[in-house]
Amino acid sequence: MVGGRLRLSGIGEGISVNISTRVSGADSSEKVRQALQHLFPEAVDEVPMQEPEFGKGTDASWEFHNPPMTTFLGALHDQRILDTALDAMSKNLRDDATTFELSRQAAFAGKVAFPIPGDSPLGGVFRIKLEGDGLAQWIEAATWHPGRTQVPRTINDERTMDDDGEASTWH
Repeated sequence: MVGGRLRLSGIGEGISVNISTRVSGADSSEKVRQALQHLFPEAVDEVPMQEPEFGKGTDASWEFHNPPMTTFLGALHDQRILDTALDAMSKNLRDDATTFELSRQAAFAGKVAFPIPGDSPLGGVFRIKLEGDGLAQWIEAATWHPGRTQVPRTINDERTMDDDGEASTWH
């Protein structure tokens, strides 16, 4: 526990982390690498570099297995988007696996943004897949903040954001 909260990373916690993205067309491998580095710095050592040239775009699929989530989870806390993260990370939770996406453009700016499901944001996305026993409890712990002592939150509760990304109103 540091600064009043448990610091999770996914490493040694029974959580498998897989990140994938497609770099194609005019996508700059270097800029996508920089975006990845802002949220998952340990993954960038594995990045194949191919820059687009006139008449020849990039075309590569990148996958990263089990990078620590420390920087990503820290960004969620720093940006104070923990309830949004709880909802976005658990939206596709089935058994002990989930998938969600992160905006590469936001990541390039050092921010976390969860695109609305079905949207294709400018700049592309990183697709994250998490698997592990007790994943729902891990997500709740990773996104916990002191405000939950006053307004408790759980996965798929009545305060979960709507499918279009709108906040649920409650009183």
